[in-house]
Amino acid sequence: MRDILKKVQINIPFHMLHEKHLSMILKERINPEIGFDCLALDHFKKEDFEKIADILAEAGLTVTMHAPFMDLRPGAIDPKIRQVSVDRLNQFFELIPCFRPVSVVCHASFDDRYYVGCREEWVENSIETWGQFLPLAEEMNTIITLENVYENNPHYLTVLLDSFKSPYIRFCFDTGHFNVFSEAGLKEWMDGLGPYLTQLHLHDNNGFADDHLPAGDGNFPFDELFKILDEQCIDPTITIEPHTEENLWRSLKNIKEMAIVQPQRR
Repeated sequence: MRDILKKVQINIPFHMLHEKHLSMILKERINPEIGFDCLALDHFKKEDFEKIADILAEAGLTVTMHAPFMDLRPGAIDPKIRQVSVDRLNQFFELIPCFRPVSVVCHASFDDRYYVGCREEWVENSIETWGQFLPLAEEMNTIITLENVYENNPHYLTVLLDSFKSPYIRFCFDTGHFNVFSEAGLKEWMDGLGPYLTQLHLHDNNGFADDHLPAGDGNFPFDELFKILDEQCIDPTITIEPHTEENLWRSLKNIKEMAIVQPQRR
């Protein structure tokens, strides 16, 4: 599976990387997408992050990062809730000069059912929030990619990204989230957000729950997606999001058999 591993990122929480899996990451030459939650940001010290970052850099591995998202509302209507969200995100973005990732994945956190009657205000607040982090992203040559979760169509993510003129804020398309939560078709998403698409999160489900199955074990239309990407000449960074080590190796096996990660990618 090493030919596939060279072309993808593998999501792994920081605490698991630090406490258990660093040796495997180095041995298998896995390019990590390091996930940071509130516990990791509050528990570990700066030197813990620096040590891991130095080891990964010395090994020549490509790093991407995933921001904390639980309970965060970057576009919150309540300014105090939004400020708490910004404060937590600041903790995360302060690690960018340490890891110098290719990209950082953040949840835009729009939910059409939640922001009833204040969707435009959500867009305005989101522009203000993400705009605060753009100067650092540009300085570090790191792309902020906003990921779909509960969005049932691409409209407000498109409006948000249309508001920025910087190439350092883009879109991460999550296949599993789309399969569960979207009411719009794949073509509508790619027509609206394809020009911003720089990263993919690959996992699968059967359309009922966000199960994080290996790609190919559910019913997401991977062949259709990669056909559209090829037609639009989109070559995104690909991240596999397994929730177990067993699912990691099965994901790689399935991807190889489906031949959806081509040699030209990455």
